[in-house]
Amino acid sequence: MFKATPNPPGSPGNASDKSSKSKKLDEAAERVLDYYLNPKPADQSSNKSQGPQLFMVAPDIDTETLLANASEDLLSISAIAANLADDVDGSRRSVILAISRMADGVHLLVERAMDRLEVQASV
Repeated sequence: MFKATPNPPGSPGNASDKSSKSKKLDEAAERVLDYYLNPKPADQSSNKSQGPQLFMVAPDIDTETLLANASEDLLSISAIAANLADDVDGSRRSVILAISRMADGVHLLVERAMDRLEVQASV
């Protein structure tokens, strides 16, 4: 029986057989894959002490702005929980209402802190 291909066929992956154009394409593909699959962090020095963070609050935001945003978020949490409590019965309703009331209490604490900041700013 006659075979048209050599036995075993030549390996197309041999590095010495590749043309320079094929090598350039392989290098470009490797760079693209590294860029998308292994991105380098922009600034590793600032995150080394704290570890990797998914979210971060901008360091230059003033305290009043932080408290105002926290206050709004707490109101939103309370409203969501109160709305959800209307759709649930039994012990789950009690848990959801407790979350709503806790958010209301923390909201009052944040509002008091904002009031104190305003008094300090006016003095």
